[in-house]
Amino acid sequence: MPVLELALLIKIGSRIGVLPTVAVVVGTGLAGAVLARHQGFVVLSKIRRQLAIGILPTRELLGGAFVLAGALLLLTPGFVTDVVGLSLLIPPTRRLFEKALLRWMKRHVEIEFGAPRRL
Repeated sequence: MPVLELALLIKIGSRIGVLPTVAVVVGTGLAGAVLARHQGFVVLSKIRRQLAIGILPTRELLGGAFVLAGALLLLTPGFVTDVVGLSLLIPPTRRLFEKALLRWMKRHVEIEFGAPRRL
């Protein structure tokens, strides 16, 4: 991944220049920080609401983990990490990642422990 990011930075830097490339990387980092903060507060308020009515906020906690991962990826310089990081911060695309992870977890739990039994 670092080699891919470096190659993209060099290629884009040679096309648009060093300063615009640095500006894009810094700009996406700043924009991502603002978006991550906003989405973090949204997820945190959902978690609080769920806890207040006595519901374990499993989906909200998963969403919070994805927001954190997206923010960390946006702090990492590079274009690929920026695209993935931004997609984790935008609610509709984040839900796609959540569904995919839940399907993957369900499949692996069923393989490891067998299908759930009904009582």
